[in-house]
Amino acid sequence: MSHLSVAKFGGTSVANFDAMTACANIVTADPNTRVVVLSASAGVTNFLVELANGCETARREEILSAVRTIQYNIIDKLQHPEAVSNEIDALLAHITALAESASLATSAALTDELICHGEMMSTKIFTQLLKERDFPAVWVDVRDVVATNNHYGKAAPNDEKTQAQSDAVIKPLIDDGKVVITQGFIGRDDEGKTTTLGRGGSDYSAALLAEVLNANDVLIWTDVPGIYTTDPRVVPAAQRIDTMSFNEAAEMATFGAKVLHPATLLPAVRSNIPVYVGSSKAPEQGGTWVTRDPQPRPTFRALALRRNQILLTLSSLSMLHAQGFLANVFGILAKHKISVDVITTSEVSVAITLDKTGSASSGADMLSEALLDELRQYCNVKVETDLALVAIIGNNLDSQAGIAKQLFTTFAPYNVRLISYGASKNNVCTLVQNSEADDVIRALHLALFE
Repeated sequence: MSHLSVAKFGGTSVANFDAMTACANIVTADPNTRVVVLSASAGVTNFLVELANGCETARREEILSAVRTIQYNIIDKLQHPEAVSNEIDALLAHITALAESASLATSAALTDELICHGEMMSTKIFTQLLKERDFPAVWVDVRDVVATNNHYGKAAPNDEKTQAQSDAVIKPLIDDGKVVITQGFIGRDDEGKTTTLGRGGSDYSAALLAEVLNANDVLIWTDVPGIYTTDPRVVPAAQRIDTMSFNEAAEMATFGAKVLHPATLLPAVRSNIPVYVGSSKAPEQGGTWVTRDPQPRPTFRALALRRNQILLTLSSLSMLHAQGFLANVFGILAKHKISVDVITTSEVSVAITLDKTGSASSGADMLSEALLDELRQYCNVKVETDLALVAIIGNNLDSQAGIAKQLFTTFAPYNVRLISYGASKNNVCTLVQNSEADDVIRALHLALFE
């Protein structure tokens, strides 16, 4: 097989007819792109999550109308809208029925079944758009390929089963000269129920398919031409990074950079598949390649920001010279499926920030009273919100003299709530007030990159 690329287009890239047309131009111009993974049109998934959480009849009808409008604004501009409208109407009817069920009782499985419809609709429409150009596009239900466990909202793939199903479903189509159009973000468990890989999981889907297809690269087409030293909306002087390592990109993604989903890189790293990030609106502007060992490797590579963090401080005198305290705490957190993010400790207390990823999760429902009550049996519990995590991403940060002085000098005017330094050679993490986060990022960028 010749060079094979898996391309992924995000929600803003398929938000309307013009955006979809730009994506179609990229796909048809690149003979190496043989598999295309799409997100839902921008805004649709948020609407579907709201429906899945249950809402009153008036709001439900308002949302259903909005979702229909988003899709039909694209369909009505096709040459042959009738070729796809019946399928979209059937999906909209199914959304309506599921939303009515959710208004009576919600569940994680129902949420996943409902919110997958955004990707189903965008891929149906995009396939028709390509067919109208006499392009050999074929629609594939990714649930027939990506097998997962039943951890609804943040399912984990079954790699062996996914490989076997990819060999059976996708490879014959590619060998036949077809270009496969499929969905990101979703899969199917052993009982045949729809699952999702967590918000942003479309990137993961693309990398996963690239791995099982032994692809040469993954092309992530988004609304920005590459990965920048920080968010250009916060720092206009941010610079595009031409090449960076998997480790650096994973750190950036983990700590809030929205260009790549954290899990995206797992299959790519495993199989050493380069990942490209470019703009679907301006492909000619170039982008960023993420590879195993790019050169050069500067001390400071980028800054990432993750807002609205939860800080749990757990304190107890029984921690002093005691054994098993942390094991108990982490056992409770694991039981409630809570992912610990950043951690610092003292003799009698431990402070942890919590990771709030999942299809429909919010910080509020994460800290249930049951969880807090169990923790209070072992220690005093203090919950702080309205914080932001600032991560300095780079190389060998744990072994270079002078770095601490540079950072602490910049932090001097701000109230820094937590620092994690030395655990990783690729990042230094700090927790600051939400209200000061942008100022901290601007000050760090000025000191380290300008």
